[in-house]
Amino acid sequence: MAQTAAFSNGGRLGALMRAHDWAATPLGGSADWPQPLKTLVEVMLAAGQPMFVAWGPERTLLYNDPYAVLMADRHPAGLGRPFFEVWPDIADVCLPLFARVFSGEPVHMDEIELHIDRPGRPKKAFFSFSYTPVSDERGMVAGVFCACSEITAQKAAERAEERIRARLETALRVARLGTFEWFPATGLVDLDARSREIYDAPEAGEVQATEIFNRVAPEDFGRVVTRCTEIIERASRPNADPRGERIPLDYDFLLLDGSRRAISSSGVVFQGEDGAWRILGAIGDVTEVRRAEAQLRERNVTLEQRVEERTAERNRIWRVSRDMLLVSDLAGVFQTINPAWIRVLGWTEGELIGRTSEWLEHPDDRDRTRAEVRCLAESGAPTLAFENRFRTRAGDYRHLSWTAVPEGHQIYCVARDVTEEKVQEAELAARTAERDRSWRLAQELLVVASPEGTLEAVNSRWTTLLGWTEGELVGSRFISYTHPDDLDATLVAFAGIFEKPLTEPHVYRFHGKDGSYRWFGWTAAFEGGRVYAAGRDVTVEREQAEALRQSQKMEAVGQLTGGLAHDFNNLLAGISGSLEMMQNRMQQGRFQDVERYMMVAQGASKRAAALTHRLLAFSRRQTLDPKPTDVNRLALGMQEMIQRTVGPSIPIEVVGAAGLWPALVDPSQLENALLNLCINARDAMPSGGRITVETANRWLDERASRKLDMPEGQYLSLCVTDTGTGMPPEVIARVFEPFFTTKPIGEGTGLGLSMIYGFAQQSGGQVRIYSEVGQGTTVCIYLPRHYGEVEDDEQLAELDALPRSEQGETVLVVDDEPSVRMLVTDILEDLGYTAIEAGDSAAGLKLLQSNVRIDLLVTDVGLPGGMNGRQMADAARVSRPSLKVLFITGYAENAILGSGHLAPGMAVLTKPFPIETMAARIRSMIEGGKEQARRS
Repeated sequence: MAQTAAFSNGGRLGALMRAHDWAATPLGGSADWPQPLKTLVEVMLAAGQPMFVAWGPERTLLYNDPYAVLMADRHPAGLGRPFFEVWPDIADVCLPLFARVFSGEPVHMDEIELHIDRPGRPKKAFFSFSYTPVSDERGMVAGVFCACSEITAQKAAERAEERIRARLETALRVARLGTFEWFPATGLVDLDARSREIYDAPEAGEVQATEIFNRVAPEDFGRVVTRCTEIIERASRPNADPRGERIPLDYDFLLLDGSRRAISSSGVVFQGEDGAWRILGAIGDVTEVRRAEAQLRERNVTLEQRVEERTAERNRIWRVSRDMLLVSDLAGVFQTINPAWIRVLGWTEGELIGRTSEWLEHPDDRDRTRAEVRCLAESGAPTLAFENRFRTRAGDYRHLSWTAVPEGHQIYCVARDVTEEKVQEAELAARTAERDRSWRLAQELLVVASPEGTLEAVNSRWTTLLGWTEGELVGSRFISYTHPDDLDATLVAFAGIFEKPLTEPHVYRFHGKDGSYRWFGWTAAFEGGRVYAAGRDVTVEREQAEALRQSQKMEAVGQLTGGLAHDFNNLLAGISGSLEMMQNRMQQGRFQDVERYMMVAQGASKRAAALTHRLLAFSRRQTLDPKPTDVNRLALGMQEMIQRTVGPSIPIEVVGAAGLWPALVDPSQLENALLNLCINARDAMPSGGRITVETANRWLDERASRKLDMPEGQYLSLCVTDTGTGMPPEVIARVFEPFFTTKPIGEGTGLGLSMIYGFAQQSGGQVRIYSEVGQGTTVCIYLPRHYGEVEDDEQLAELDALPRSEQGETVLVVDDEPSVRMLVTDILEDLGYTAIEAGDSAAGLKLLQSNVRIDLLVTDVGLPGGMNGRQMADAARVSRPSLKVLFITGYAENAILGSGHLAPGMAVLTKPFPIETMAARIRSMIEGGKEQARRS
């Protein structure tokens, strides 16, 4: 977006951003910002909730008007500055959270306590927020997006409750919560370990949302489903934007053993990078809390009864908690403990109350523990995950992890026994040592690299196989050692690691210190912000495989050339024989048989052309003429012809999807592909059956794109389904191979499906087969969606109906084959046009750069004279910018013709071509250009 057009939303902040000198910030000029950042800023500025974005390595801060209110006197100076320069007083809390987000993990907190210096406001502030990682155009996490709310006033009101309620809420704050992420589009719910425990779900495997909804208590089911359905429907409406909407729900949940569990959940709606809506949230098991609340509702509402019941509930949680709960004064003197102390340490309440923990602490931990107690009393800040060791009655020590919250003149503490976890950590350290040994002794190249591909650690095998030392490798990039011919494919494979692990080895060459190259098969994964990869030396295997491949290639080439020679000799025999008989009959004056021989020669010519088109489609080198195409209209238009072809015993049904997207495809080639598929379907149903041709819109997400081996995005499908014999897996695996056929000798060439596969690939799509023996087969062609309009058939018909020209238009024909020039010139004279001929590009360009009138250029692509047909046409358009150009070619590299993206006013026609097709194309281009000139 241009600097003057940016930040169209956002009130005062939008105006500030438009006036800001972004070139002086790490982000640079706003016109050069990545598209994800531009989109995110526009959404943020239009929102009514406090939001900010921290972008790039410097975490540059951008925010909206509601967030500026939270910043107080830090606004407007904080705009465009690094986040932690603006907020240095919260760096100790937020830096670890930012690190998690930049590693790809979303972070959501309903409440966090921060100490912020803002004049006129309390230093202790509370916020709820969601941190979401944002990827740039390369798929790398480049920023943090935050939607937040300040809840300091709410917290102040809550702390006015009586001390007993504060204790209960303190216990609940440190209770473990579970998190979930619900994807409504797929019905899947991603649960962490705690959520699976609460929902009584399996420890691993996919979980469907319906599995959870079906176990919601009957009295809560309708309310929960209605609320969730409202959110999903609102998100699916056009222009809907429910981002940031929260979904608090309380309900009972039925466990597998028949018991109930009270659940409290809170979710927030947001939109992922793939455009799909999802809900991220947390759940907690509040069974005991709900039971206490139910008891409160059943009893009298007097203050004394409420206090007694809350105390009873507190005491119940206090008694049954497996964690060690403690209330002390600010000096650390024990006032109250729960029974868990006896279970964990063996000490009784009488032995602990009225004393500090100094006599229990491990001597090595005593100074740290005393300092932490003093810090709690002086700062008022909570302690999270402070670890030390306490002595048991038996004389050994247990490792404890403490959470402590100072409140008034007391400290509320929860200690969890982590001794077993420490043992596991020690075991993990031992296993790590074993892995280190494996690292040193591995026969593969092992490497740890940064997301940019910089080598950070390598094993000694690099020196053995390639001669490079660790000091020479660390700090360099892997592409420095990659063979130039393998670089592009390797960079694509490396980028894919950030989406999914590379489990199938990617083979490419690394050069050694002596300059030689060796082949390695690499597997890799991206975890914890680093790339971990292993490369196995496959040089010997590769050389052996290459020798075998060359042998097989020569065998296949021999088979191909032999088959082509056989087929073309048959066709040439029909053509040459018919011509000789025509000559003999004409010399004898017997003209009645000439037309019969002419039809035989023309039929053989058309079959030869069809064979070359199949070969070019199979090799993906045919010349396509892609046009915006209504595939529904194409399929319905062919229904009658297909029905006549397959016969009356097999009914054809065409099911066109409503609102089908258009495709940019060669319609004649798509018609050939559809007809071939229907003929194959007919052959698979010798006893009769049904053929269904069906279209559909397809939106491929990450999972579907991996399955179909296609990029994510919008596609349409054209599928042919039969009720025939079907195919076993081993046949499906080979159906796209050239010359492979299951038909008897003489009934199939084995090129049909290969041609369809090549055509779909060349059109930017894919072909997939789904079949079951005895049940039938479905073949689907997937084509990319075209964002544009489809030409009106009536307009094309008007061009075809134009009369013979009488206005003296001139056409330049450039072709090095005299017979082609003669044929095209005759067609032009029949249409009433003046023809000028040239035999090479030099002569053609000389005419094009003269003052001679030329209304249309008809040229071959492959020309002698120093330039090809496309280069000659482009050079001519410098002085004749509106020149119409028709390329005629029997074979052309896509790069020459622009890979199907010809400039306006250019078209292509494949040799050999029917006379009427050539005449119609010439007439439509000339008359269409005149019509366009009249309209303009």
